[in-house]
Amino acid sequence: MTARDIAAHDDAPIRPWAEEARATIALALPLILTNLAQTLINVTDVIMIGWLGSRMLAAGALGTNLYFALLIFGIGLVSAVSPMIAREIGRKKHSVRDVRRTVRQGLWAAVALVIPFWIILWNTEPILIAIGQEPELASIAAHYMRGLQWAMLPFLWYLVLRAFVAALEQPIWSVVVGVIGVALNALAVWVLVFGKFGFPALGIVGAGIGSSLSSTVMFLGMAIVCMRHRRFRRYHLFGRFWRPDWARFVGLWKLGLPIGIAVGFEVTVFNAAVFLMGLISEASVAAHAIAIQIAALCFMVPLGFSQAVTVRVGIAYGARDHEGIRRAGWTPFVLGVGFMCCTALTIFFIPEQLIGIFIDRFDPANAEVVAIGVSFLGIAALFQVFDGAQAIGSGMLRGLHDTKVPMIFAAIGFWGVGLGSGVLLGFGFKLGGIGIWIGLASGLATVSTLMLVRWLRRGRLGLETPPRLAYEAS
Repeated sequence: MTARDIAAHDDAPIRPWAEEARATIALALPLILTNLAQTLINVTDVIMIGWLGSRMLAAGALGTNLYFALLIFGIGLVSAVSPMIAREIGRKKHSVRDVRRTVRQGLWAAVALVIPFWIILWNTEPILIAIGQEPELASIAAHYMRGLQWAMLPFLWYLVLRAFVAALEQPIWSVVVGVIGVALNALAVWVLVFGKFGFPALGIVGAGIGSSLSSTVMFLGMAIVCMRHRRFRRYHLFGRFWRPDWARFVGLWKLGLPIGIAVGFEVTVFNAAVFLMGLISEASVAAHAIAIQIAALCFMVPLGFSQAVTVRVGIAYGARDHEGIRRAGWTPFVLGVGFMCCTALTIFFIPEQLIGIFIDRFDPANAEVVAIGVSFLGIAALFQVFDGAQAIGSGMLRGLHDTKVPMIFAAIGFWGVGLGSGVLLGFGFKLGGIGIWIGLASGLATVSTLMLVRWLRRGRLGLETPPRLAYEAS
């Protein structure tokens, strides 16, 4: 045996992991860039609303958080499209018709969900007043929502199509469309908020309209790609769109509903934190809005790895490749959590500079907001690792179509531990906003631990053969 043969033999156990790392990064990177593009749309709104003043920023935060409390549930629901398609592809016997039916029912599910959500958002003002928010801020937030709420349906449809191209491991097109959406949103919001090029200055309402326009363009862009690209057009995704497929529709809801509820528990805890900040001070609301945007930008990387791991684990699960499942799960986990360790250090050492992106930190009128924001970011730096671990852990389990138990974990961790300890520390122990943020960190730590225990337990028991689902037989 030659030295080269010996080296090749020694590298043999490492090679599959290296190949998995390359495949994961190739899939995750475009998804991360797409997530960043989507977040930048909201960041653009926050920045431009912030230029209108801290009061407008606080009102915008209240409206945005009510909107995202509903939107995130829809995102969780339609995300079931990704593991469903991935598993079909992994079985090696999937048909064009199977994939098309899944995508079509994902679009149907978005319509069914959005109609009642639009009714709720139309009543933003009385809802905010009912939960104790200042009437004037509630009125401003309601005006903002008149423009923003129409973005929900095209955005969810865009996500369904993005899940389709990601499951086929061609996510670069979602990056292209996402970058166009960011540029269009920035231009539209700037023009409509401040009245450029002859348009009236609509203020905060213009920010909402701009986001709705950009979401619509993003969906249309993805639709054109799916209809024209040679890799995608053979699926004829919009063919017979009106035709019902109730077995698959119900199957999508069975898988996606727990995901929607789980991510709803997570995001609504952060939304509830905004409303709790409103009970403390206007400066706390503004500082929280800035801090949460910085944390959200960092979160886009592990979120991308979470979306990639769902696809990679789902394909291996459909192929009944147990060793492949293990590699597909742990590889993105290590990469994503490692990145969050780096962001934690960055946030900890330069918090004022990060806050300065959103608000003039040298203006004495903003001194209180800056001081509170720095304290919030100190806590945010600590929970970066937990946030990444729980996001990727949940993606690993979704690839196995394991969504019901993680939903229970989310309820316990985010609302039981997170919100419970946050309220106790913030109001019972008089720590104010700092206490609420400590509670958020505790909730993330709890959920990440439970997710990893669940994944390890599935490995010890043996990953059972994927059962044939009801919609697959229809």
